[in-house]
Amino acid sequence: MTHPLDASPLEQPATTAAAPTHRPSTADRFMRRLLRLPVDGPKATAAEAQKAFQTSILVATVRCLLMYIFFPFVLPAIGVASGVGPWIGLTISIVAIVAIVMSIRRFWRADHSKRWHYTVLGTAVMGFMVFEIVRDLTEIVS
Repeated sequence: MTHPLDASPLEQPATTAAAPTHRPSTADRFMRRLLRLPVDGPKATAAEAQKAFQTSILVATVRCLLMYIFFPFVLPAIGVASGVGPWIGLTISIVAIVAIVMSIRRFWRADHSKRWHYTVLGTAVMGFMVFEIVRDLTEIVS
């Protein structure tokens, strides 16, 4: 029988080291403050982050389908008065922005590995939505 101290270093039993503590970068801390996420707040799961992402993309997709297919082509073809599109588009755009912000927050709460990727994508989509809100408001006012 061999004694544990007689074994070579490669045969030594593995020791468990303490897990390294995760230290967020300055940019991560800034985003968490911007999104008003408490440092010690409850974590979200990756599944919750994915569901929020799917919901926000679905809302943005519905808005685009309504604004660029349904309102300009379908409603006039069936004789429904135009002018309703900007009001509905404005409402859907606001809902889409809220959904995107909620999903970005959930990605950050889950500490998802793709949180920065989605933040960039969500911000770009929100920029487009803001452009559409301005366009809808201009059409409503004039």
